[in-house]
Formats: sequence, structure tokens, C-alpha cells
Amino acid sequence: MAQTLLPASSGRTATRSPAAAQLASRPERPKAAAPPLWRELLVLVISYLAYTLTRLVLDPTSTSSAFTHADQVLGFERMLGLDVELGLNQALLDVPWLARAANLFYATAHFAVTLSVMIWLYRYRPRYYRWFRTSLIAATAIALVGFWVYPLAPPRFLPGHGFVDPVTALDTLGLYSAPGSGALTNQYAAMPSMHAGWALWCGFILVLLATQRWAKVLGMLYPATTILVILATANHYVLDVVAGITLIVGALSASWWFYRRSLILKKDGVVLREADLPAHSPAFSGDVRQFGV
Repeated sequence: MAQTLLPASSGRTATRSPAAAQLASRPERPKAAAPPLWRELLVLVISYLAYTLTRLVLDPTSTSSAFTHADQVLGFERMLGLDVELGLNQALLDVPWLARAANLFYATAHFAVTLSVMIWLYRYRPRYYRWFRTSLIAATAIALVGFWVYPLAPPRFLPGHGFVDPVTALDTLGLYSAPGSGALTNQYAAMPSMHAGWALWCGFILVLLATQRWAKVLGMLYPATTILVILATANHYVLDVVAGITLIVGALSASWWFYRRSLILKKDGVVLREADLPAHSPAFSGDVRQFGV
């Protein structure tokens, strides 16, 4: 079998197999980069404005259906033994300082943490940026359909069931505490919960891609904390959470499949097609840094 000769510093002739020579001669896989910053800023601004305006436009002219749906959700949860919202709401109100902290968390973390993770992803994990950005936008767009077809009054609008809005009860800072703030958004857009969905999206990224242990722990704690907060503050139901998580998991999976099937990278005339891509999703294959996504 033919051997490829290599010069050796000792004066002897080193050899390597044809397979090794062929591997060494293959062009280096190009590193995927994030899209241009100006374009991404434009995409995110347009997406956020579209999300906000659509929620406002979809605000139901009649709230009767939203309250009917609330009774349906509570009834179904009681049948399944999942109606933990009232107990969490009462427990939170027994600790006023914690309730104030929860109100502040609900009002700020949803956008601040998501935007921070998006920036970190763009800056430090650009090869994964398109996948995660697309999944978030797709999930949020689908959620708008849910807000339209199934308007839902949050538990804090149901004092007859024993729920108390901690923002109004404690006269504290909250998402809807400012005068007129409720008129600027659709407060009946509860199903699915994108607070839960976006939080899981952030947590998944940190657990999957962060290298520091504390960041991975934060990635596990943040979605769990968000879910507890949105339930205890009477802003969402358990079924909202389930729907939001299901939606974001589906969007992540579909987006990964799409990119794996369609990604074509070109560098110096070399085309990397599906055969050069990994066979499995990075969520299940160990070292995620091998993927040029």
C-alpha cells in the first residue's frame, strides 16, 4: 500500500496512511458567523413592534369569552388536580417583601433576560445564533394565533375564585402598575404563556452553550423561578405554562431540523452539504461545539 512521506526533524522519513493524508488535504470547514448586526437589530425591532402591536390589536372587543375560557381552564385543571395557582398566590401574599420582588421580576426579567441572552448568543456563540433566533421568533408568532383564537382572562381578574393581584393589593411596582398601562397591551393574551416559553428558551441556551457552571445553574433556575412567579402572581395558569413550554420546544426542534436540512456553507468554492452536517441535534449528541450552525 502506498505511503505518504513526511520530513522528520531527526533525519528519518516519517510516514502516514493514505486515509490520514486524505483527511489532512480536506479543506477546513468554514466557521459560521452571525448575520450583520444592523440587520439583526432591524429584525428584532420589527419583530418586537409586530408582537406588541398585534397583541394590542387582538385585544378582544368583548371580554366575555376570555372569562368563559378562564372557567374552562380552571375546571379542567381541577379535574386533573393541577390547580395550584390559588395556593401559590395566597402563600406569596403572606410574604409581602417576596411578593414585591416577584412583581418586579415579572415586570422586568421577561424582556431584560431574553435580550441579554440574545446579545450574548450573538457575540459569543454566533454559529448557533440563527437557529435560536429563528426558533424564538417562530414560537412568538405562533403564540399570537393562540392569543387570537383563545383569549383568556388571567387569574388576577378572578377575585370570585379567591385570586388577588399582588400589584394592586400591595400598591407596588408591576407590569401593569402605571396608569393606563393596561390599555397599551392585551391583558387577555395568556394562552400560551410566553413568559414561560421565553424563560425556557433562555435557560436551554445557557445550559447547552455556557461553559461556566454557575451560568448553567442559572439556566436551570431561571425558567423554574419564572414559572413560580407567573403562577404565584396570578398572571397565568398551569395550562398556560404547559402550552408555552410545548410551543418553544416544538419551535426549537423544527428550527434545528430546518437548518440541518438546508444549511449550505461556502468557502473558497467548497460547498458543505447535508452529508457534512452532524446526524443529530446538539441537544442529544454531547459536544455541541462541533456543529457549524
